[in-house]
Amino acid sequence: MNRFIGFIRKEFYHILRDRRSLFILFGMPIVQVMLFGFAITNEINNVDIAILDHSKDTNTKKIINKIAASQYFSVKAYLNSEAEIPVAFKKGKIKAVLNFEKDFSKNMVTQKVAKVQILTDATDPNTANTISNFVGAILQNYQQETNKGINLPYQIVPKTRMVFNPELKSVFMFVPGVMTIILMLVSAMMTSISITREKELGTMEILLVSPLKPFQVIVGKVIPYILLSIINAVVIILLSIFVFKMPVQGSLLLLGAESTLFIINALSLGILISTISTTQQTAMMISLMGLMLPVILLSGFIFPISSMPMPLQLISNIIPAKWFIIIIKGIMLKGVGLAFVWKETLILIGMTIFFITVSVKKYKIRLE
Repeated sequence: MNRFIGFIRKEFYHILRDRRSLFILFGMPIVQVMLFGFAITNEINNVDIAILDHSKDTNTKKIINKIAASQYFSVKAYLNSEAEIPVAFKKGKIKAVLNFEKDFSKNMVTQKVAKVQILTDATDPNTANTISNFVGAILQNYQQETNKGINLPYQIVPKTRMVFNPELKSVFMFVPGVMTIILMLVSAMMTSISITREKELGTMEILLVSPLKPFQVIVGKVIPYILLSIINAVVIILLSIFVFKMPVQGSLLLLGAESTLFIINALSLGILISTISTTQQTAMMISLMGLMLPVILLSGFIFPISSMPMPLQLISNIIPAKWFIIIIKGIMLKGVGLAFVWKETLILIGMTIFFITVSVKKYKIRLE
């Protein structure tokens, strides 16, 4: 019995001394609970909207103030004409526009009916529906407050219009997100085991004594995967277009170029994981656990980032998938060009250069 107790004690010591085991036991559950608890929400908070007020009277100002005072919306811009609405949506800065009709207050008094149009960005159908419902509830609340003590009640009629996805097809939201996840995970996983495989098979020494420079070895490992991943991306895009009837409103050439950039970014991240991992098992674990959850939860694929706590919003900025989803939705659904997604493109380029630079430096250390 004493031997058995001693054996159990030894196992405890092994576990407690192994930091990776402790992290998996205690760190991963805490991280996952925090992520799921804060990131998974169908509510909206601080959603940026724009106002187009043709009337600019007392009632419209009160409604705008009521909407801005709520925790759900933040008035980001005031538009001057309806021609500015599509441009504002394409810039991706706003999720909805409230378009008040001319003589809003006058119509409330004389006709007892005033109209306001709610335009929402339906590239994310769930968020668009939620925004529409929340605005409708605020308008209804204002209507009830205004009608107190009035014999002939006023009526504010909201008219909702979904832009970019008027039929609210959920597949328009899932296809760009799934394409991003597949390209990120497959590309990163494929390359993450490339150098660790050399280490495990004992062929690392051949690379170490080869005349190739570290940068050439890294690029040489990435190029074959770039070509294979591009084929993967083409297959996904063709399936999206011909099977799921996903429209491509923008340039196919730009879509291809941005997809290639994202593939290189994911492959570079995989190489970085590969250089810091000692075994294929570790590399696979980092690729799966370290990339899958953040890509699904913090990229804006399913849950709106603006509704998350500020720390998670800041973390989401270092997730390459977040920027690619903005780009791919913009090109496919909004038909935007490089002029509207240049910032996201530069961020992906910067991340790619960073991953490759760190990978080369890590590889250099191995050589020494």
